[in-house]
Amino acid sequence: MSLVLDATAQDLLFREARTANTFTDEPVTDEQVQAIYDLVKYGPTAFNQTPLRITLVRSAEARERLVQHMAEGNQPKTATAPLVAILSADNEFHQELPTLFPAFPQAKDLFFSERPAREGAAALNAALQAAYFIIGVRAAGLAAGPMTGVDFEGVRKEFLDDDHTPLMVVNIGKPGEGASYPRSPRLAYDEVVTTV
Repeated sequence: MSLVLDATAQDLLFREARTANTFTDEPVTDEQVQAIYDLVKYGPTAFNQTPLRITLVRSAEARERLVQHMAEGNQPKTATAPLVAILSADNEFHQELPTLFPAFPQAKDLFFSERPAREGAAALNAALQAAYFIIGVRAAGLAAGPMTGVDFEGVRKEFLDDDHTPLMVVNIGKPGEGASYPRSPRLAYDEVVTTV
């Protein structure tokens, strides 16, 4: 059976999409970011907990502070990307559960009253949402450059608070010249999928 999504969309989201390391100077607008969020917010998370939080770094002053916390190889592209997003997990996501999961509002206290349980759930589900976010960036006709070569504690202290755990930094924009490395191999279906 073939996929329902047409080949052009498949290429845009997966086959031809690449991690970008250089960008043009074309700006990424707030309207584009809003459209990305309005699409990817529907991606599933456990109990609809939606713990991902997005901090957009736009000002020159904030960009300078962020670049200091990037690994050396990630500094130039972070300094020049049209937009940079810090993706973090909100460890207090459970406060929103009565609204976000009205079918079972007691989940807030039953499963997430303890901080370690929240941190584990937030990390997993915000990582899922981060993947959705990257696909959303691609759906907007932009390229994403996700990076984990970051001083996460420095980023947390500089931009977040003790209730938020940074997961990655994502450069966003139209890919520039020589933006991507050659495509790396992928595992074959039978190396990944087992039927029991």
